[in-house]
Amino acid sequence: MTKLSVNINKIATIRNSRGGNMPDVVKAALDIERFGADGITVHPRPDARHIRYDDVTALKQQISTELNIEGNPIDSFIDLVCQTRPAQVTLVPDAVDAITSNAGWNTIENREFLTKMCELFRSKGIRTSIFVDPVVEMVRGAKLCGADRVELYTEAYARDYKANREESIAPYVAAAEAAREEGLGLNAGHDLSLENLGYFIARIPFCDEVSIGHALISDALYFGLENTVQLYQRAILQKF
Repeated sequence: MTKLSVNINKIATIRNSRGGNMPDVVKAALDIERFGADGITVHPRPDARHIRYDDVTALKQQISTELNIEGNPIDSFIDLVCQTRPAQVTLVPDAVDAITSNAGWNTIENREFLTKMCELFRSKGIRTSIFVDPVVEMVRGAKLCGADRVELYTEAYARDYKANREESIAPYVAAAEAAREEGLGLNAGHDLSLENLGYFIARIPFCDEVSIGHALISDALYFGLENTVQLYQRAILQKF
C-alpha cells in the first residue's frame, strides 16, 4: 500500500511566527505517527522560515517511522543529511528565495551533479529520490543518475484535476510507468489533497509514497489532526 509521509513544515511555520516552542514540532511529529502516518517529511530551507536544521536532528532522534528530508543539495544541506542519515533524502532544485517547490530537476542537464549526490548519499546508506516533473525523459534520466526513486511533482495534476481528471493524470501515468520500467521506486507530492489523492493512487496503485503537508495541515484546522491523518489514509484506499 502507498505510504503517507506527512510534511510538518507548516507546523514549524506557526511556531516560528511567535517564537518559543508552541506548537512543539517534535511532539506534533510523534502524534502524527501515533495517528497512523507512515513517515515524516521536512524541507529545511536556508532562511529557516519553517523547519530548522536543529529540528531535523531532534526529529531523527525521536521519531520511529521513516524520516524524509527534502531540499536543494547546497553544502549545508548535504552536511545535515550526511550527519542525520534519514531513511530518505529527496533532492529538490529550489531557488534560495522559493516560496515553495515549483519545478523538478532536469536530470539530463544536471546528470553529473545528481550522480555525484546519489553516490554520496548511497554511501551513507540513505535512499535517494529525485524530484521531477511528469516527463518520461526526466524519469529515465534519474535512473542514469543512480537514484533509487523519483518523486513526481504533482502541482499540475492538482491544479487541473477539477477540469479534467483523466487528462490531468495522463502524463503522470506515463511517467510512473517509465519509473517502473526502469526499476525506480515512485513517490509523489505537491498539492495532493483529500479531493484528488484517491484518484491519483487508483490510477497509479504502485506509488510507494505520497508526501503531503499544506493541504493536510490546513484540513486539520477543521477536522482535527488525528482525524485528518486517518482521512488521508482512507483516501489512499478510495475506490474509483
